[in-house]
Order: sequence, then C-alpha cells, then structure tokens
Amino acid sequence: MKALLVEDEKQLSEALIQILKKNKYTVDGVYNGEDGLDYALTGIYDVIILDIMLPKLSGLEILKRIRQENISTPVIMLTAKGEISDKIRGLDCGADDYLPKPFSTEELLARLRALARRKGEVIKDETLSFEDFSLNLSTYLLEGEKNSIKLTAKEVEILKYFLLRPGRVVNKENLLVKIWGYESEAENNNLEVYISFLRKKFQYIGTKAKISTLRGVGYKLEA
Repeated sequence: MKALLVEDEKQLSEALIQILKKNKYTVDGVYNGEDGLDYALTGIYDVIILDIMLPKLSGLEILKRIRQENISTPVIMLTAKGEISDKIRGLDCGADDYLPKPFSTEELLARLRALARRKGEVIKDETLSFEDFSLNLSTYLLEGEKNSIKLTAKEVEILKYFLLRPGRVVNKENLLVKIWGYESEAENNNLEVYISFLRKKFQYIGTKAKISTLRGVGYKLEA
C-alpha cells in the first residue's frame, strides 16, 4: 500500500515512516499543509495519515479540498486534539478515522489494516484476474491460456495497478509516482520500458487483453 503522511513534527514523522516501511508500506512524508494538499490531490495514495495542526494549511482544510475534488482516499486524522467536538469536525469534513496523540504504533497499523479492508483492496486469495489471464501476487506468476511466466517485482506492481482499475484510463504521471515515488529519478522512459516488457509477456501467455496507449494521457488495460 502507498501512504501519504502529513505531519510537521519531523522526529515523529521520520519514526512513523520507518515503522510503516518495515510493515511493507511505501510512504511519502511531507511537513506542511500546502505540500500535503499538493501530494493528496494526485489521488495516487491508498491511505492518507493527516495531522490537523499544520503550518501553511490545516489538515481540516486539506481534507475539505480533496473531498471537494471527489478524491475518496481513506484519511486518518492524527492530532493532539482529542475532544469530542474536534473529532466530530474531522469526521464531518470527510475523515474515515481519528487517532489522538499519543498513540501506539500497533493501534495505528491496525486502523490502517481496517481501512484497507473497508476499501476492498485486500485480496484474500492473492490472485487478480482479467479476461483470460490471472496474476498471483505471492508467486508473481502471470498465467494465460497458452503459457505462464514469472514477473519481476516492478512488473507486478504496475500490472496490479492496472488490474485494480480495469478499463479505466491510468494517467502516466500518476502511475510513475505511484510505482517509483516522488523522490525517484525515474522518467517516462522507465515506465515505457516496463509497459513494453508486460506487452511481450502478454503475447507469450496468449492473452487477448492488452495495455493500450492513449497519447498524451496514459494507458488502459482492456480486452
């Protein structure tokens, strides 16, 4: 899962990022509200952990703005404010959960798992299918009607992103950031190389599905 952490206490932020990474999250951390809003508006995250008291722009304002843009990413409000009225404000603005400081990291991780289940992206059998092929997320095995082949970790990440959005246009820039992260030096050429690899493997396994290019926009997985 890809998480965005918007927290201005750098020591706490760095500790949380390390904990999340150890639990197999990909994390982007920012320290003020303006950057938090810019990152959140990309819509590429599976969950946002958002402090209320932030410099430049409050967490509540960020939450209002992303909901106005119809971004439904689950949000946990992480704040020192623990009164009922503050919780109500956060929930009324569109928060999915509310965790006052101080908190245990075990509770935060449990709440993140609960949000993932609610969002429906936990796959019990660890297999995703589309048309006449399937991808096993544990073994990295891509299976079609004719053959099967093992994918690389990066190929699995990319194909999983498509499989969770079948038939929908996937923006190239969002996919690039989703897979490589904001801090990466990866460019469009990197993505195009991996898309080419996946297309060749689609041919090998004999699937009728394809990854189409929409010039100037992105890609689409379709029959």
